Amino acid sequence: MTRVLITGFAPFGGERVNPSWQAASLVAAEPPAGLTVTATELPCVFGESLDVLRDALRATGPDLVVCLGQAGGRPGVTVERVGINVDDARIPDNAGRQPIDEPVIPDGPAAYFSTLPVKACVAALREAGVPAALSHTAGTFVCNHVAYGLGHLIATEFPHVRGGFVHVPWAPEQVTDGQSPALPPATVAHGLRALLTAAARTERDLRVTEGATH
Repeated sequence: MTRVLITGFAPFGGERVNPSWQAASLVAAEPPAGLTVTATELPCVFGESLDVLRDALRATGPDLVVCLGQAGGRPGVTVERVGINVDDARIPDNAGRQPIDEPVIPDGPAAYFSTLPVKACVAALREAGVPAALSHTAGTFVCNHVAYGLGHLIATEFPHVRGGFVHVPWAPEQVTDGQSPALPPATVAHGLRALLTAAARTERDLRVTEGATH
């Protein structure tokens, strides 16, 4: 059995829910065959989110880690390729912190690439009928903070772990204009089960184009 840690965030920015935590909870409640899945909710707070993530890694001893975050406005599930070493918050986090041009990890490398087979993960999502894409930016808010921080934890403390970050769209209940894209958390969870299975089974990523021109 492959041990999986999946995380989602607490609501932020005045929202009542966070679809990343909704989806993570659903996957843990009904994991795919061959995987044991533990879900942990991370605070949407710079610094504290990485403390909780480290504790969860130590407590669960996973083989695979997938951290989820909300990307309102994106039409599908987006697998992040890279996290960068900068916090630059357009809005405050849930503790009122709003760092500007600060490193996630002082003296850390400029970036960490996901150690998931990111293109195979995108393909698995699509095969499950869930709109998906490879993303080349996780932003500069707490999602990127965790994407980069997870990479640093893997590089320095948990070298046996593979992991990465995935963004999910708004849930339908969060859309108030009737136009913004959204996906039900159950649909997202269905796709994530396929993603986790692909990540656990794929040793060499697909060599297909998922690049961007801008």
